Formats: sequence, C-alpha cells, structure tokens
Amino acid sequence: MPHQIKKKLGVTLYRGGAEFRVWAPFARQVFISGTFTAGEKQPLTSEGDGYWFALIRNVEPGHQYKYIIETPDGQLLEKNDPRARAITSSDKGFSVVVDNNFDWQNDANFAMPPRQDQVIYELHVGTFNRPDAATSGTFDSAIEKLDYLRDLGVNIIELMPITSMAFSNGWGYAPNHIFSVESMLGGRHGLMKFVRECHTRGIGVVLDVVYNHFYGDTDLWQFDGWNENNRGGIYFYNDERGDTPWGGRPDFGRPEVRQFVLDNITMWLSEYHMDGLRVDSTIYMRNTEGRDNDPEHDIADTWSLLQDITELAHKIKPDSLIIAEDAACNPAITAPRANNGCGFDAQWELGWPHALRDALGLTADTTPTLQGIRYEFSHSYNGNDFERVIFSDSHDTAANGSVRLNEAADPTGGTTLYAREKALLADAITLTSAGIPMILQGSEFLQDGSFNDWAALEWRKTEKYAGILLAHKHLLALRHNAYDTTRGLQGNSTALFHTNDDNCVIGYHRWDKGGAGDDVLVIVNFSDQHFDHYDINLPLPGHWHVRFNGSWHGYSKDFRGVHLSSVNTHKNSTATITLPPYGVYILSQE
Repeated sequence: MPHQIKKKLGVTLYRGGAEFRVWAPFARQVFISGTFTAGEKQPLTSEGDGYWFALIRNVEPGHQYKYIIETPDGQLLEKNDPRARAITSSDKGFSVVVDNNFDWQNDANFAMPPRQDQVIYELHVGTFNRPDAATSGTFDSAIEKLDYLRDLGVNIIELMPITSMAFSNGWGYAPNHIFSVESMLGGRHGLMKFVRECHTRGIGVVLDVVYNHFYGDTDLWQFDGWNENNRGGIYFYNDERGDTPWGGRPDFGRPEVRQFVLDNITMWLSEYHMDGLRVDSTIYMRNTEGRDNDPEHDIADTWSLLQDITELAHKIKPDSLIIAEDAACNPAITAPRANNGCGFDAQWELGWPHALRDALGLTADTTPTLQGIRYEFSHSYNGNDFERVIFSDSHDTAANGSVRLNEAADPTGGTTLYAREKALLADAITLTSAGIPMILQGSEFLQDGSFNDWAALEWRKTEKYAGILLAHKHLLALRHNAYDTTRGLQGNSTALFHTNDDNCVIGYHRWDKGGAGDDVLVIVNFSDQHFDHYDINLPLPGHWHVRFNGSWHGYSKDFRGVHLSSVNTHKNSTATITLPPYGVYILSQE
C-alpha cells in the first residue's frame, strides 16, 4: 500500500477542547466560525502543504461550525468540514462535533458467516419500515424487523447508501457529505445501534458507498476557490475526466483525494463496525465512458486506488466482504492484487436477473430463451463461483423504467397466479445457484411496482402471502443446509445436466466434496406447459427425495399442487416425473 498522509483531518476532541484541521491548498486564509467562537470567526494556522490547523478550547459534542475560506481573489466561502461526522441538514446545514462514545456491548464476539453460507438482503432504510406514508423509515424502525430477517434466513444486510445526501432523501446515490450519516435516518449513533443490533442476531452489515462522483452542488465543489476549466477544483479532475452523468468525478490521482477515500473506508469499518462495503459503479471510476477494454477513456489512477481500497479493508477486517458493482464481468476485478487484480471479494453479476427474465419471456422479445441461463451457469470469476453476487431483482432492475420481476411477470398485477409462480421460480433458482444470493427487500412477500425512494414496503403482505414467505424460508433453510441434506448448495461446483430449449426446462447439479447429502439436483420448468410424464436423465442413479416442491398448495392454495415426494431412476439413470408450469423441484439423497 502506498505511503499514507499522516495528517489527521477533521475534528479531534480532547479534554477541554478540540483540534480542527482542513486541507485547502489554494486558500489565502481559513477561518472557523461556530458555537464555540461566540459569533466571531477565528483564524486557522497554515501548517504548509495546504493544511490549516486550530486548537480551540471549550469545544463539546453537539457544537456546530463551518469553515470560512478566503480565496486567492479575496472571496469568502462558507464550507462544511469535508470530514464532518454529522451535518445538521444535508442541504446548507452546519457541521457538528460528534460524541465518539458508544456502548458496543458484546459486538466483538460477532463473526461473519463463511462465504458459502452468506445470503444478502438489500435494504433501503427510508422505505423498509416506514411508520406511516408521510414519515421516513429510520435505523430504529428497521431494527424492529431484524428478528423477521433473521427468521427468514438472512445473515447479511446490504444497506443502500446512508450518508448525508442531496435533498436529505433518495436512493442515496447523490452523495453530499460522505463522512456524515443522514440525520433523517437516525444519524451516527442510530447507525451504530443498527449495526450492533444486527450483530446480536448473527447478521452482518455491508454498506453501499459511492466514490464514482460527488453531487454537483456539494461543498467540495471548488472548495477553496481554485479550479481549472470551470470545473470542480481540488477534489475533482479539472478536465474531461471530471465529467460524469451525475456529478463531478473525484481526482483519484491526487494523494489528498485518495486519502480522503481511504479514510472513509477506514471510518466505516472501524468506527461503525461495518462488515463489508459495496463500491458503486467501479466501471465509472475507472473509465470516463463506463466501458471495459477501452484504453482511450481509462482513468489510469483508479485501478491502484481500487487495489488500495480492498487491501486496506482486508487489513482492518480480514473477513470483510468487499463487493464491486462493475458492470463489465471482468475477472480482474476479483483477482488478487498479486495478479494485478483489484482484490474485491465479489462483484454484482448484472447479467443474472436478465437471464432469468429472458428465460421467462419477460423481455421486449417475449419468446423465452435459455441462452442467458446457459451462459450464467457456465460462468464464474477466476474459477470461484462465490466471487459473484446473484439476484433476481435489485434496486436497479426494479426501477429506471422497469418494475419488480413479479409485476413484469404479469402486467395485470404483481400478485396473480402467474406472477407468484414466476417470482418464486426466479428466487428459487437464485437461492440454489452458485454465488452469493441477494434478495431485494420485499421480494419474499411479493412487493410489487417499481422501486423508488418513497413507497413503503407493504408489510401486510407478509400475512396475505404467508405461503410465498414460507417458501422463501424453506429455500433459505435448504441453502444453509439446515437439515444436513443439501450441503451441495454451498459447494463451488455446478453442472447443467439437462437443457430442453423447445420446452424451456433445465436441470442442474450442485455439489461440494461428494458423499451423502452432498449432491443436490434442481429441476426447473420455465414454461406454462404441464407435463404429466417428463423423462429426464439424472446425473446420478438412485432414490432422490424431493426437498422442495414449488407447486405445493401450502405456498398458495391455487398453486398446481403436484404430489411428488421422491424420484427413482430406472434404466440409464432416467426418471419420469410430473412437471407443472413454472415448477421447481429440489432433490437430494440421504
């Protein structure tokens, strides 16, 4: 890892006072004004190399402040502390001195589940558990549902961004102050409490972070008055590399900006006890056009920064889960740094949900095709299936002009028979395939519509569609090998043993190390056809127990209700089964 800048920026509290330090290399002078300066502005002292410092007495947690920066041409700019741990309001608020004390109780006893056992739940705090339609959800309201998530079988929560954001609401991908937790969601101690309460239930927390751009009206923009080409100044590239569709791109080649990002990584893993990070749109960090294998538009500084991010994260927390959203399916993203890779543990498999939709005939060309399924079942990164995160839906696939898969499955309603069958099929494949599976909040009880930042989850659906919820609990129990009969679902080996393009039926074999309870077979009918006698060659002979039958009436009274408790092979390992429309069977042997 490259030499790190030793200056401790931001606020450091001491008994009786605090140190303030900020980087503003082109400032003529820097002042601070706050609760502790009696309405006056107090000058900071230049330390050289662009750093400014002040030691001020009688500073306490809760005090508010701002920097006043005198630019080279004499203008005075009011700016928040770039490393403020709290902001009174994301829009034109004040920096706040925070209380660093927090009772973590027995948090040190928590350990992340092993990679092959991890199941992620993507959660947006503002909409996950809203008290009412007009009030945002908070960390405290989310805590109320943690027992529900534990009982569902989730052991990792991926929080969508929770830093102070533009307009104080939204998805979180318009970052305004990346060291501050959004106060509307519950602020600094609210997040700490949420992480602690997750850990007490055996649930890890991965945080979505955004470094590919900063919001266009952020205080970082032209922070000390300097810029080139009317661009962003010291924190940003000041040429075309600084342009993104959403805001200015940080200057990843400037040591102070790299340290700004790395210190943010350190904060989340150390101060907040996060168990991992998902780095948003790394493709737009490393290429101005968001493209892979495009040297003309590559940003040379980024690759080494991504390597530094993963190396630092694993140094702080060796078992942390560091995920990239890269969009390019580039195996180097998850390859070790020693092999010139970026060293991420996993990356979002963005083709997975589209392969499912293609097979179900839910895309523009409504003719079902197994082409994408074939690719996904033969694809891994660096020979390790657990270097990818797979999902039937995410905040992206369920938005941006699209809707959740269950509503796409039947535009007349996301809870019709066909919608329920297709949605359960998609989640069953995701939860039984090789990779780290992820569930978008509400998918387990057929939340419909498009994902947005204001529509609350409809928790009454957990009762109305209790059978679908039960199916997800059963699937997750099998994924976790709760009954010691499906260890193969945690293995790194997968083989498609049956593909019927004409009838859209597949069968795949999951296994780990071999032996009793290791081999698992999954048979899936993507079509609306019913087969009374479907012949299928199984990869292994013998007696197979049906561990999951997606057509069971217990999941929904109007499901097909095919009775199939076991499967026996006959000549040449062939079996004959009844296969209902959109049916899913999970089989294993004793």
